[in-house]
Amino acid sequence: MNKILLKSLVLVSFTFATLADAQFRTRDRMDRLESFDHQKFSWGFYLNGNLFDFHTVLHPRYGMSGNHNLVSAKPMGGFGAGLIGKMRLNDYFDLRLEPGLQFAEREIVFNTQSNDQYAAGTLTNPPFIPFPMDEDDRVRRVKSTMLDIPVLVEMHGERWYNTRPYVAAGVNYVVNLQSNANSDDDNLQQVFRSTTHNFAWSAEIGIQIYFNRFKLTPGIRGTFFMNNEMVADNPATPPYWAKAVSTLQTRAFMFTLKFE
Repeated sequence: MNKILLKSLVLVSFTFATLADAQFRTRDRMDRLESFDHQKFSWGFYLNGNLFDFHTVLHPRYGMSGNHNLVSAKPMGGFGAGLIGKMRLNDYFDLRLEPGLQFAEREIVFNTQSNDQYAAGTLTNPPFIPFPMDEDDRVRRVKSTMLDIPVLVEMHGERWYNTRPYVAAGVNYVVNLQSNANSDDDNLQQVFRSTTHNFAWSAEIGIQIYFNRFKLTPGIRGTFFMNNEMVADNPATPPYWAKAVSTLQTRAFMFTLKFE
């Protein structure tokens, strides 16, 4: 999946570079879509490739062995698509609403077999019967379908012929449609649970390119969750999984192509 995503991004970047070169090498350039940015409201859609990862803070007893981390997360590539609604505020600022769906997958590895030493129980965990963890117990492939609703304030510079740079920042409300938050099963039954409703902040940078009939905007966005997404395992479940992670937060990087 990562190789396919990388090849796609290289192809898109090459295409973009070719189009941009065509924009700049013509001597008698004419400004295109001159009145487009003076509209009070405009709309469009976007496509993106993404790379989702987990930022983890591990429990000092169940998630670490000395200075060695017992839990690790591996990012994986995905994709997304959504709609764009834009309101012009003034010559330099716009307000954007960009609801979309993000399809992501991550992998978490729990090398926590050493927690067998706490089988007699601790102040925070009841006694449990140890069992040998196999590959299905140690590895969780977390698939997520996220309804992402970002509200962004965009600040852009002056147009230079048929291009215009911009930066944007804002907040997101994110619904994880595959969170399993309400499942009665937990990691003991190989069900990874996380929160359904989440909040994040985003920052973005890119360049807007004006063509005769539409505006193309390649950009790079980072999205960082602010709340702890970890849902505790059931009380009787051994401390191999959720108890090993104190804080779990999504972070994502996206390459977007917007069409308006």
